[in-house]
Amino acid sequence: MSKDILIIGGGIIGLMTAYFLCKSPNKITIIDEKDITNGTSFGNAGMLSAFSKNPLSSPDVLLDTFKLMLKGESPVNIHPSLDFNLYKWLGSFVLNANKKRLKKTLGLFERYGKISLDYYSFMSKEDKMDFHFRQDGILMIYTEQKSFDKKVILCQDTSKYKILNIDETKEYMPCVNDKIIGSILLKQNGHLDPALLMFELKNYLLEKKVEFIYNEEVKHLEFSSNKVVQVHTSKHSYKADTFILSTGANTNLMKQSKTSFLMTPAKGYSLTFEMQEDLKPKMCALFADLFIAMTPRKNTVRITSKLELGSTSDVIVKKQIDSIKHNLALYTKDFEMKNIVQWSGFRPLTPNDMPILGFDERYSNLVHATGLGWLGITFAPAIGKIINELILEHKENKNSSDILLFSQFYQV
Repeated sequence: MSKDILIIGGGIIGLMTAYFLCKSPNKITIIDEKDITNGTSFGNAGMLSAFSKNPLSSPDVLLDTFKLMLKGESPVNIHPSLDFNLYKWLGSFVLNANKKRLKKTLGLFERYGKISLDYYSFMSKEDKMDFHFRQDGILMIYTEQKSFDKKVILCQDTSKYKILNIDETKEYMPCVNDKIIGSILLKQNGHLDPALLMFELKNYLLEKKVEFIYNEEVKHLEFSSNKVVQVHTSKHSYKADTFILSTGANTNLMKQSKTSFLMTPAKGYSLTFEMQEDLKPKMCALFADLFIAMTPRKNTVRITSKLELGSTSDVIVKKQIDSIKHNLALYTKDFEMKNIVQWSGFRPLTPNDMPILGFDERYSNLVHATGLGWLGITFAPAIGKIINELILEHKENKNSSDILLFSQFYQV
């Protein structure tokens, strides 16, 4: 069975790539190992956090995490592992957590975050997709005086930031208690409902005659000379002119292409629930010192947290769920979580927050699009646009300014 462009992986990056490519005459096919209804993109907090918010790899992260560990509130767990790649990743992460790297990353995040926000706005207004898109900011809530004071110094531009005391914070987040220090509203950011986005995109793509193949995991890439000639699943084989790998944290196919990459699966958790109306958050918020996000949705609220490295099990660990609830309860009023839906999944995390993006160095018709960690939702439209231009304009990586800027292939 032959296709024009075969996208392997039906997460948000795969769907957004198809969104741009389906406007061309090419026949687009998406193949996924499941039915795209419960992947990592569905467990995302839905924050669009490209502006003024530090990435994971930043100078203060190591010390801040150690302090939280001493208090028993750390979101990070590193499991002992025999995988040398994990320790290599950790070493690279430490080296990248510096001011020079941070400055570059923040600039890139704003560049590609703006592109993504503009496209989400377009999709909402022009394509009539309803995915609860809001560009009303992100509230950074602080529980440590030192970190709050440090951030306040950097946030004096009132067009971008609003500094709030405890009572002012409660107007946006009625559920917080008096143990918080204060908050800062990052006005340029926003949020959406990831599940609604995925369903709306899927329906849009079906209307555009994009083909979906469900419940088939691609097991093997077949190479000939400098090209991928076909892929094999447990059921069928598929040929295509161009293959796009957007398989998230699953690196099996990348390893077959012998691509040089440094990425690790990072396990995270989310809880989605109903809560009493008068305490519901009025906008998305991040408890900055706890690494806990809390996002309002149409009828529910979602909290996400935890960063487990070295784990390979997708089992939901009760201890981790209890830890999230405990840490959040320290700084919120008592409220009941009703009809809780628990989720865990793996995010593809690079040590410098840069995605693995662009044509493979060995195989001329193989494109990589992964490695965005929990920022897949934030940058998905920009990534889809970059891949679309790369393929349809027949560019090499070195001739794409976006690949040179944003892909891990060209990072030092």
